[in-house]
Amino acid sequence: MIQASNIALRFGKKALFEEVNVKFTEGNCYGLIGANGAGKSTFLKILSGEIEPTNGEIIITPGQRLSVLEQNHFKYDEFTVLDTVIMGNQRLYDIMKEKDAIYMKEDFSDEDGVRAAELESEFAEMDGWNAESDAAQLLNGLGIETEFHYTMMADLTGAQKVKVLLAKALFGNPDILLLDEPTNHLDLDAIGWLEEFLINFDNTVIVVSHDRYFLNKVCTHTADIDYGKIQLFAGNYDFWYESSQLIMKQRKEANKKKEEQIKELQDFISRFSANASKSKQATSRKRALEKIELEDIKPSSRKYPYIDFRPSREIGNEVLTVEGMSKTIDGVKILDNISFTLGREDKVAFVGANEAAKTVLFQILAGEMEPDEGSYKWGVTTSQSYFPKDNTAIFDNDLIIVDWLTQFSEIKDATYVRGFLGRMLFAGEDGVKKMKVLSGGEKVRVLLSRMMIEGSNVLILDEPTDHLDMESITALNNGIIKFPGVLLFSSRDHQIVQTTANRIIEILPNGTIVDKISTYDEYLESDEMARKRTVYSMSADDEMDN
Repeated sequence: MIQASNIALRFGKKALFEEVNVKFTEGNCYGLIGANGAGKSTFLKILSGEIEPTNGEIIITPGQRLSVLEQNHFKYDEFTVLDTVIMGNQRLYDIMKEKDAIYMKEDFSDEDGVRAAELESEFAEMDGWNAESDAAQLLNGLGIETEFHYTMMADLTGAQKVKVLLAKALFGNPDILLLDEPTNHLDLDAIGWLEEFLINFDNTVIVVSHDRYFLNKVCTHTADIDYGKIQLFAGNYDFWYESSQLIMKQRKEANKKKEEQIKELQDFISRFSANASKSKQATSRKRALEKIELEDIKPSSRKYPYIDFRPSREIGNEVLTVEGMSKTIDGVKILDNISFTLGREDKVAFVGANEAAKTVLFQILAGEMEPDEGSYKWGVTTSQSYFPKDNTAIFDNDLIIVDWLTQFSEIKDATYVRGFLGRMLFAGEDGVKKMKVLSGGEKVRVLLSRMMIEGSNVLILDEPTDHLDMESITALNNGIIKFPGVLLFSSRDHQIVQTTANRIIEILPNGTIVDKISTYDEYLESDEMARKRTVYSMSADDEMDN
């Protein structure tokens, strides 16, 4: 059990939290939600002890171990992958290292023998003999193959480091697990594995995530941060959303009835206060009127952008033809002789663990890279808008937002362009912010504004939900569902893939593809998918054996 008792956190005169009292109990998984800036990550840091609150205290059941998903990807660069994971239980790791140091001594003394025996006893009690195999199992589940387990952390990619740090947090069955955006940079397979792990985890979990499907799958409770308070709801994200909407509706209806009652009383008092025969009744109604209090209903701090992609022209029957396309980068074949044709009704999700292949394909189709072999051809009625995964170069300029966006508008009018920015929550003076100073979420919203103003009938989106909050992800999901054109996209957000795509193209590790007309859930459940995964699992095992 972990409990926040009367927690407050203030920065000068600004209060982020005030009088927060909440208890997180064993056997439950709590989804911590709230608008950007509400303090989700900060609250996790208060729970972990990384940040001291202004008032109040955090109470943890004595003897329980707390584990946190760390965000510093360079902290363990001098250690091997396996050692990093085992450090998730620091006491166990310290015992292992002290034992090793004692046994390596050339002048092994009686005192060393006594100390080694004490360590061996504690090591056995902590199930230390299974530590390496347990760590390896977590790594394999998250997609870090055995060949990397003794690699130095410094030699891993950023995405691999994220998985190792997640395995470290999960290692050793912690009593309390704090996870801040654990699905970031995970492929859909790794996310699926993590979902099953948390569903079967018996202790306390508190997780921050923008992935609605993930929260719905793993959470037994929802902790909602709004206006410096935290309110617990039993149930997952969808249950919280329906409950919060119902509560708000009931409050508004109750206020409406009170307002009607107030008006009736005021009318009676106004008509009969001067009438001697009715004066007692008027006085009684005055007393009743004084007792009626309208509830102060604060609007939520959450803000939803309005995303609406409207093509300037209707798309024809011929959309895209890809024939025999191959691409090799740094000696690695990323795409291998792939071919497919898109029609005017297609909304295609490109999936699979081969992240680089999806990005390379989109860059080729957007005209930013040439294939080594093969060709592609867009239909004459098509116009494309591209959302790149890496937008660094786009924002490396001194332009203000409104001037940059005007370049892509047929109507060169600042008021017209500001309308698009307003939909994306850039109010007032936000439009004159410089491009290079924008936050990650602001950059995404600017790029989505460009795609709306361009009016293209083909959208290419490479991981558009990165850096977006829950409200913006929901708005984007609704926007691409309504979009009447053709969609090519990749996303780690299961709900977006499931609710949007009518066709799935998976790029396999060897650069070939599997192409199927289906929803994402149907694709995952298909016999073909199961057979393919088994084949690649066996191939990986064979490579390790060799």
